[in-house]
Amino acid sequence: MFGRRTACVAEETWVAVDQYIDDLIVRPDDALEKAIDESLSAGLPQISVTPTQGKLLHLLARLKGARRILEIGTLGGYSAIWLARALPPGGRLVTLEIEPEHAKVAGANIARAGLAGVVEVRVGRALNSLTRLEAEGIGPFDLIFIDADKKSIPEYFAWSLRLGHSGTLIVVDNVVRGGSVLDPLSKDSSVQGVRRFNELVAAEPRVIATEIQTVGSKGHDGFAFILVL
Repeated sequence: MFGRRTACVAEETWVAVDQYIDDLIVRPDDALEKAIDESLSAGLPQISVTPTQGKLLHLLARLKGARRILEIGTLGGYSAIWLARALPPGGRLVTLEIEPEHAKVAGANIARAGLAGVVEVRVGRALNSLTRLEAEGIGPFDLIFIDADKKSIPEYFAWSLRLGHSGTLIVVDNVVRGGSVLDPLSKDSSVQGVRRFNELVAAEPRVIATEIQTVGSKGHDGFAFILVL
C-alpha cells in the first residue's frame, strides 16, 4: 500500500532529482535566482514554475521560433524572463497580472534581467486586458502561456484561440492538481475550471492537444500542450 511514509520518500526523491537537473543542466543564473529571491522577500506566493519547467518553456519558445508571446499570469516575472530570453531580435512578450504589487516586483525583476525593452507588463483583470489587446490589434501571438487563476482557464483558452493563429502553441500549467482533476464532484473552483477547460479542448476541432503529468519540487501536477491547427 502506498502509505504516507512512502509518499514522503517519493516527494523527497522528486525534489532531489529536480535539484540534480537544475545544478547540472539548467545551471544557476543570477537574474533568475534574484527574481525568486525578490519575489519571496515581497511576500509573493511561491508558485512560480520551477527552473526545469522554466527552461522547458524557453526551449518550446525557441523551437516554435516565437516572435510574439502572450503570458497570462505574471506573478514575479520568473517565467516571463525565461520566455523573453527565447525571443529573436525584434520579438515581444506581453504578460498580464491582476495584482499591482506583483506587477511592480515583476517589472523590477524583468528590468534587472535586461528585458525591459522586450517585455510589457499589463496590470488588471486578465479578461479585460485580453479584450484591450484584441481592440488594439496586438498579436496574433505565436506562443501563449496560461498560468493564472484556474477557474478562468476556459475563458483564457477561448481568448487564446482568438488571439492566436494557425500554428500557435498554447501551454497551460497546473492541469492535474495532485490528481484532484479526477473528481467530478469537487467543490474546488480551480478543479472545476480545469475540468471544464479539458472538456473544451477535447471538443475543439481547431486544435490538437495532450497533457503531461509532472512531479518535482512543486509536487504532482501537469501541463497541457495545445497546437492550433
